Amino acid sequence: MALQLGDTAPDFTADTTEGQVSFHDWIGESWAVLFSHPKDFTPVCTTELGYVAKLKPEFEKRNVKIIGLSVDTVEDHKRWAEDIAETQGTAPNYPMIGDPDLAVSKLYGMLPAGAGDSAAGRTAVDNATVRNVYVIGPDKKVKLMITYPMSTGRNFDEVLRVIDSLQLTADYKVATPVNWKQGEDVIIVPAVKNEEAKELFPDGWQEVKPYLRVVKQPDAS
Repeated sequence: MALQLGDTAPDFTADTTEGQVSFHDWIGESWAVLFSHPKDFTPVCTTELGYVAKLKPEFEKRNVKIIGLSVDTVEDHKRWAEDIAETQGTAPNYPMIGDPDLAVSKLYGMLPAGAGDSAAGRTAVDNATVRNVYVIGPDKKVKLMITYPMSTGRNFDEVLRVIDSLQLTADYKVATPVNWKQGEDVIIVPAVKNEEAKELFPDGWQEVKPYLRVVKQPDAS
């Protein structure tokens, strides 16, 4: 079965650039972003890894841990980090999983079971499907999955926006409308009836339709 939203993120133990990680234990009570790469020393991924390093404080403000994966060895990752620092101004400041036996890529359904058990001799094109973003909650459930083609750099500002939305929903029983940004009005989820909504949102809301109730974003402070 393919991994789906709401599934428990598969647990694993793997070597990383910051030592061995047991994935669920590493997440702990935090949120997590796992983003994968088809090969080391590839151009688009080089730009992504540097940008995510610069965004790390934004993830930390949201109690989110970052971990990368690439279908090569940890030693390759360490050499790649030097290129990333040189070209992007910042080396990865988060763990990078080595997946030279393709175990994690297959566990997450990014490569078929018949892909073999070694990254040796495989090209980025062979591994083109290993280019995903997963957002995982403290409950270890998959909250977001995005798959990108190799030619398109990922939008990690959008990933942060989605995390803001997911955390609001988890805490306040609201959803976010199209193109929502932090601080803008939100929507009371349909499962909340008006009687409960009066307790949750005592300042009231705008009822555009019975199923579309707009309310000020709850104050997380």
